[in-house]
Amino acid sequence: MSIDQKFLNLFIKATEKAAIGASKFIGKNDKIAADKGAVDPMRRELNKINMEGTIVIGEGEMDEAPMLYIGERLGTLNGPKFDIAVDPLEGTKFTANNQPNAFSVIAVAKKGDLLSAPDTYMEKIAIGSDLPKNLIDIDNGVEKNIRMLAEAKKKKVSEINACVMKRPRHDEIVDVMNKLGVTINFITDGDIAGVLSVIGEKPKNDIYYSTGGGPEGVLAASALSCFGGQIQGRLVLNEEEKIRAKKLGISDFKKKYNIEDMVKGDVIFCATGVTDGDLTKGVKDLGNEFEVTTFALHKSKKINKIIRNIYNK
Repeated sequence: MSIDQKFLNLFIKATEKAAIGASKFIGKNDKIAADKGAVDPMRRELNKINMEGTIVIGEGEMDEAPMLYIGERLGTLNGPKFDIAVDPLEGTKFTANNQPNAFSVIAVAKKGDLLSAPDTYMEKIAIGSDLPKNLIDIDNGVEKNIRMLAEAKKKKVSEINACVMKRPRHDEIVDVMNKLGVTINFITDGDIAGVLSVIGEKPKNDIYYSTGGGPEGVLAASALSCFGGQIQGRLVLNEEEKIRAKKLGISDFKKKYNIEDMVKGDVIFCATGVTDGDLTKGVKDLGNEFEVTTFALHKSKKINKIIRNIYNK
């Protein structure tokens, strides 16, 4: 069952309003205020929609309000049932410090079609479209994955570009890639944009290879599924996090999640820029108006477009 196209613009409006709210705190060095600036208008917009929405990917549990929390119900509760994955402000640090690649993001699928991933780390590898199914596997190791990808793309190993988040935990990955002569494009934060750098007509990277947030993995998978890309993830859980994962229905803690395990069926994905970035332009303050730019995808309708809208102040 596909999602009615009329919902696309409603979800776009939710990320746009969130981006405008967060943009008021660009460069103010206040991550908490920036986050709240995005959360409140996003919640208001989502609650106007004739749907029965449930947050399955959010910013923590109920006691951490005012965040949009896992299990929160949204909409008029009169309409289709949706699972919602949301990050009202991906890049709180980028916003606070006036750096690129902060955006507001949402993914929506029919009820039961999105993995409810706990807010923990996830090992992740992602590649673009038009490649053999299940080409990559976390357990293959870095060298084997890179060599198989190079062969499938008819490239030399030294022609492969990889996106890696700059963290000490990735030193071994970086060492192997350096020995292979792979070009590494490091990112400091924001691994949704990192994962999505493997898609498009001329992708910046051939592979994303890092351990980042589990929720961000599902959000990125939602966009990748619209492009026929691939992602595999495995949750990294300590004992306390295993208890939280169990509450979300996860029993196999070693399970490797492929894209079809994270996103089933139709999906809508919207990302509105707060600061300029790889996905979209940031919010422009035009004096009496705000100009916003959104990267919008709707899988079943084959919609893939950049949308610009103007809002009066």
